[in-house]
Amino acid sequence: MIVFPNAKINIGLNIVNKRPDGYHDIETVFYPIDLCDCLEFVENSDGIDQLEITGAEIVCQPNDNLVIKALNILRQDFEIPALKIHLAKKIPTGAGLGGGSSDAAFMLKALNNNFNLGLTNENLTQKAATLGSDCAFFINNTPSFATGRGDIFTPINKINADIQIMAFKPKFSISTPTAYKKVKPQKPKASLTESFLLPVEKWKELIKNDFEQFLFPDYPELLDLKNRLYNCGAIYASMTGSGSAMFGIFKKGDIVLDKILDNIRIL
Repeated sequence: MIVFPNAKINIGLNIVNKRPDGYHDIETVFYPIDLCDCLEFVENSDGIDQLEITGAEIVCQPNDNLVIKALNILRQDFEIPALKIHLAKKIPTGAGLGGGSSDAAFMLKALNNNFNLGLTNENLTQKAATLGSDCAFFINNTPSFATGRGDIFTPINKINADIQIMAFKPKFSISTPTAYKKVKPQKPKASLTESFLLPVEKWKELIKNDFEQFLFPDYPELLDLKNRLYNCGAIYASMTGSGSAMFGIFKKGDIVLDKILDNIRIL
């Protein structure tokens, strides 16, 4: 079985308040993009699970990887044989692109299909939510307005324009817990759902990622990258999630990438 877990971007991210459980309530639009990992598994006659990871570096023990956690969650209810798993990482970690969450969700879906477990999307969404706040998004994997911890979804339409989304990552990463320690929750100045329905050209002044104002002073390279994206012809540019990746939305044919400097990785 082979699947291709895709990344997402956040179009707008309002950090509304801090919850009693230590998490934050947010408002954001999760939007799938084409950047993908490759996840493959086959039954392993050796009788033990084996996980091989190539590509972008992941710093964690194999049993802490979300792919293995997804497998173990299903094993609580189903007999699934030992697997040999290969994860080819193209989505970088510490970037706000949801790569690990997507890997976990796609693993759940692939196991369900391969072993005919009979789980519905609702079943899979419930299990994915136990792995991480945005894992559940990747079960249906459609543009969605997300609230709560980022785990309550309302489907929305795709951007109604002939556009191209390009993501860029500097050499450094930003951990999500570190980023959240810096933010101060605040009431949004504009309705994200209403702003998203407007033409993309109007988003620049209305749709914000709250992390930017708290992280840009410590990471001036990100503000510089955002400005360069606009100089390259982006009609909207923003950080995704808690960074460090940035993205630009361009009208097709308007991209001038020779202005992006060498220390930025085009994803």
